[in-house]
Amino acid sequence: MANIGFIGLGIMGAPMAGHLINGGYTVYTFTHGETPKALIDAGAKQCASGAEVARNADIIITMVPDTPHVEDALFNPEGVAAGLSKGKIVVDMSSISPVATKEFAKRINALGCEYLDAPVSGGEVGAKAASLTIMVGGSETAFNNVKPIFELMGKNITLVGGNGDGQITKVANQIIVALNIEAVGEALLLAAKAGADPAKVRQALMGGFANSRILEVHGERMVKRTFDPGFRIELHQKDLNLALTTARQLGVSLPNTATAQELFNACAAHGGKAWDHSAMVRALEKMANFEIGQ
Repeated sequence: MANIGFIGLGIMGAPMAGHLINGGYTVYTFTHGETPKALIDAGAKQCASGAEVARNADIIITMVPDTPHVEDALFNPEGVAAGLSKGKIVVDMSSISPVATKEFAKRINALGCEYLDAPVSGGEVGAKAASLTIMVGGSETAFNNVKPIFELMGKNITLVGGNGDGQITKVANQIIVALNIEAVGEALLLAAKAGADPAKVRQALMGGFANSRILEVHGERMVKRTFDPGFRIELHQKDLNLALTTARQLGVSLPNTATAQELFNACAAHGGKAWDHSAMVRALEKMANFEIGQ
């Protein structure tokens, strides 16, 4: 059984690493601060650097906030690359730039190692429940080697294509989610302002073609005013920034993605960067001078 390295033990990474330990793997860890005591008690082996993790592990997973953090974790003087030897596999499960991902993959490949980008969807709840959707870019050989490990952390696991394709799939996912939140927010706000009961409108819509997980889960949040995350607005802002930056690099216009980002920006300006992303509706409510819950 392969030894696993896990770098980044935040609200997502810690439960993901825990599932690997519970699955019988020896897991070497490194994170800012200390490895959580629960993981140490379960058998995690804390390391002093990413390089030490890479020296001990056959498959090294990174799960950190953004593109610069991945670059630092991989390529700083004591980073993962400094501890790699031929034949190892680096798996980045962060959500970062597809363009940068391709460059990171080339640098890791040049060391005789494989690289998979494998961003996830499902948030903290999915991480804890081992029900994440995992979107993978890289070689089929590396994917097949790592798939049993993915299966301990997620349910819907797809090899999309080559390096960078996993990240672009996650970006696409975040566009669809944001625009659906905006659509549900507009619809329920209009209905409520017109005098209809938004809870009953939502219930009726869930029986038709407009039904979606966003209407089901986030529509309920909007009606009940429960905006504790969840998935924080600031994280969705980061993902839409990746979408818009990549679109500029490719010469693609994403007008509605830009609108959704501006609504998130408005929420953040009102102190809401840590609200659940369903609270995008609050920006729409500010413009209407009316709340769905009134």
